[in-house]
Amino acid sequence: MLETDVAVVGAGAAGLSLAHRLARAAPAAGQPSVVLLDAPPGPLRPPRRTWCFWEAGRGRFDAAVTASWRHLRVRPPSGPAIDGDIAPLRYKMIRSDDFEHLVAHDLAASPAVRRMEATVETVEDVPGGALVRLRDGDGRPGVLRARWVFDSRPLGSLPAARTTLLQHFHGWYVRTARPAFDVRAAELMDFRVPQPAEGLAFGYVLPVGRDRALVEYTEFSRRPLSPDRYAAAVRHYAEEVLRLGELDVLSTETGVIPMTDAPMPRQTGESVFRIGAAGGATRPSTGYTFAGLQRQTRAVAAALGQGRRPVPPPAHSARSRAMDAVLLRALDSGRADGPALFSRLFAQVPMRRLLLFLDGRTRLHEDLAVGLHAPVGPMLRSALDLHTLPRRPFDAP
Repeated sequence: MLETDVAVVGAGAAGLSLAHRLARAAPAAGQPSVVLLDAPPGPLRPPRRTWCFWEAGRGRFDAAVTASWRHLRVRPPSGPAIDGDIAPLRYKMIRSDDFEHLVAHDLAASPAVRRMEATVETVEDVPGGALVRLRDGDGRPGVLRARWVFDSRPLGSLPAARTTLLQHFHGWYVRTARPAFDVRAAELMDFRVPQPAEGLAFGYVLPVGRDRALVEYTEFSRRPLSPDRYAAAVRHYAEEVLRLGELDVLSTETGVIPMTDAPMPRQTGESVFRIGAAGGATRPSTGYTFAGLQRQTRAVAAALGQGRRPVPPPAHSARSRAMDAVLLRALDSGRADGPALFSRLFAQVPMRRLLLFLDGRTRLHEDLAVGLHAPVGPMLRSALDLHTLPRRPFDAP
């Protein structure tokens, strides 16, 4: 039986971030031994992803940042674009391959961290820790005993919620035959795409060169689309809306992010915790996760270094989650017109302040000021709804 202080299950953004923080902890602070359990190649390993977040100045993972922007643009269904300068913030883009390469370099140099390729079958509490039952890359069974286990794997099913929408998307990394992109600004929400019967849809463009960009189609709705419908939606956006002309598709990415007011338990045993999206790091109203999981893993690493019980903290405040629940209900009920609501917010609230609000870094009076730019009647009716709505399991597609 192998033994370690900390077992990190899953080597996606959350698992790698926690292992990275523990690998770089000062030995004098009581650096724990860590085993990072990475799924073998196959369906359990996270697919390639692009993560975005915003912060001021230099960041911990800047060496892996593909591109960043201080200008953002939102396009309403009609009328002029809304441009905003978010300085001193930068909107940063990291591709998962680059992130993994950066973190792997530091993990390889740390004597405290060991990486194992294994499929985790069960995690169970035992006195003084937990047992992780697994199979290695060759299918042989094994057991790892750890004082603490941090599980970052996606949930098998979502907890019961009053409202659950899915943020689902399909993107193309493209290279165009002519210069077609404004590298100074990221197109955050482009509502000039056809809107679905329920929910909302928008385009998203992250330019990394005059002729290269991630071009994406995104929906907030209850059900994902079929592969052919995603392809048709991105093609329409690229050809009919952006009018990019001749292009090559270099790679693609597809994803589904739950947007839910369900409580996400961060502890499943005395020594077993969840981190990342499974531990509530995703902001329900936006789907952004990277910044929230960084707050979680930073707090966990600090607690371990100080000899405290390392319970992951909520990634978002109770006030933020309550406001998100109202917004999700307003969108799901159809009371709020999504494109009009988001366009109005970005037009009437300075973008830097709105990004801080979306990251939960504003005070109560600032939150109220932002809320006054939302449609007050639909929001109030949706807030009243929440007191009577039961929590139901999500009917997964």
